[in-house]
Amino acid sequence: MSKQELVVLGQRDEDDACCPGLVTSPLDADQAAELAKLFKAMGDPVRLRLLSLIASQAGGEVCVCDLTPAFDLSQPTISHHLKLLRQAGLIDCERRGTWVYYWALPATLDRLAAFLATSQKAEATA
Repeated sequence: MSKQELVVLGQRDEDDACCPGLVTSPLDADQAAELAKLFKAMGDPVRLRLLSLIASQAGGEVCVCDLTPAFDLSQPTISHHLKLLRQAGLIDCERRGTWVYYWALPATLDRLAAFLATSQKAEATA
């Protein structure tokens, strides 16, 4: 019998990033569950638009009073969608007087981008 060590695909060292890229190695169950929460939160067109509006603001944050008019929805419905984005860890907020200001969390968006990114090598072979 060979004394070579068997390398199991999909296992990672503790030093690896939390989420390998889509084309670099398969996700383990915990990584898949964590990423699924993010994709589920973005799976609604209203939430995706909200995230886009928040992330694209020049100052990095936006008041809820500026978000609500962009939709033909009631304020409680907008608040519900914002709550789901917050719970998923895609955005955060702060109350300032009467208004709430929202901003995107770049680390989470970068993580999603890194997961979805394909390497130049993978594109060349396609």
